[in-house]
Amino acid sequence: MASFDSASKRLVQKHPRDFVAFAFKLRNIASDEFSDVELITPELPTVEMHQADVLIKVNLRGKYVLVHFEIQTTDSFDPPMALRMAGYIIRLVETYRMDVYSHVIYLRPDAGRNDPGLFVQDIVGQRILVEYQVIRLADLDGQAVLDAKHPGLLPFTPLMQPPMDVNESEWLQRCIATVDSLDVSNKLDTLGVLAVLGNALYDNEEILETIRRITMNAAPIVQYVGAQAANERAREYILKVLEVRLPPAATRAFKPTLDTIENAQQLEALLCAAALADSIEEFRQVLEANGN
Repeated sequence: MASFDSASKRLVQKHPRDFVAFAFKLRNIASDEFSDVELITPELPTVEMHQADVLIKVNLRGKYVLVHFEIQTTDSFDPPMALRMAGYIIRLVETYRMDVYSHVIYLRPDAGRNDPGLFVQDIVGQRILVEYQVIRLADLDGQAVLDAKHPGLLPFTPLMQPPMDVNESEWLQRCIATVDSLDVSNKLDTLGVLAVLGNALYDNEEILETIRRITMNAAPIVQYVGAQAANERAREYILKVLEVRLPPAATRAFKPTLDTIENAQQLEALLCAAALADSIEEFRQVLEANGN
């Protein structure tokens, strides 16, 4: 099974405007107040740092800003999430010289309950305060998201709060039926990501059986989930090979780009390239030659 974090990240990368609109709505910013949504590759220093999950440049009221999403399945303790987010935000401001709207999205219902949404160093004369938005899917009105039918957000709805009179099983059915009703070319992809993310709360067999009953054909979804798991392993192998042969800290910079690649043949070629590359620049050239 592909990791929840990676599946979520690729979803945001495919539908950046949906997520920017969703995050800004929580801040009472209307959709007609921003434009020019552009996904960008983070340029954060990689030594002893995680890469920012998703970074999007947006024209907000005539000024370019950054919208940052960190995807979390569970709580972070080492380092604490507040410290991680403060590090991301400060480095993003330093690197891009733009205002940053930062968010952490928690997938599991038991995660993020104690996240304060801010980092504080409370020393007289040396006070530091860095705030960010905490988004717990379990606290969100799932029906409102279903009604909006934004393809980028629908796979998350099984993890959101159902209406009071709807149990978990009925809610899963409603979420899948809404995706199945979409008139889009990538419906299979959307259902597949829903199947992956739904495992954060539901049993895998229940999800696939519900998809089978509603769509009358679960085989493509099973194949999709299997392919995503295989691709996830391939990405991990590429990074492991690079870290053995090249400076580990520098090779981590390739992870955001690798996470966007879903073509198995491309990943196989990159694995071979990782085994043969004698330098960071040599592997980067192969990556760029593959259209990334």
